[in-house]
Amino acid sequence: MALFPDISVPNPNIVNTGSSTQITYGREPDFDFTTGEFILQDGKPKVVDGPDALRVWITKALLTTRYRWPIYSSAFGCELEDIIGFDLPRAVLESEIPRFVREALIYDDRIEDVKDFVVERGADWLKVTFTVVTFDGQTLRQGVTYNV
Repeated sequence: MALFPDISVPNPNIVNTGSSTQITYGREPDFDFTTGEFILQDGKPKVVDGPDALRVWITKALLTTRYRWPIYSSAFGCELEDIIGFDLPRAVLESEIPRFVREALIYDDRIEDVKDFVVERGADWLKVTFTVVTFDGQTLRQGVTYNV
């Protein structure tokens, strides 16, 4: 018997319409990842929907270190911290980074594929740019920069 109960929480991005399940983009509070602050509109957190909501979720998932914060499930987050900051050969970065990013995102029902990776590295930063193919066939070009 576990110390804490195993509670199943429904995914808010999946709408059950009776006979079928419909995937939606959902809604997310807009966040400025540069300042680390929620974006306010009339004194309240601005909420985005559609592809913008997915963009916020993607960035948050990739900038959150997997397994570090107990509030998140073990499926949420990215393990890039395990390799960035080390002086690894470019070939290793170009093979491992896409794998880590894909593993962090592909479990979400809104994402069908993650592809077309570009990895750029500076003295104290690493930028990963990629394309996300969504459940409805849209393609989103997304990028995340890490300080190393």
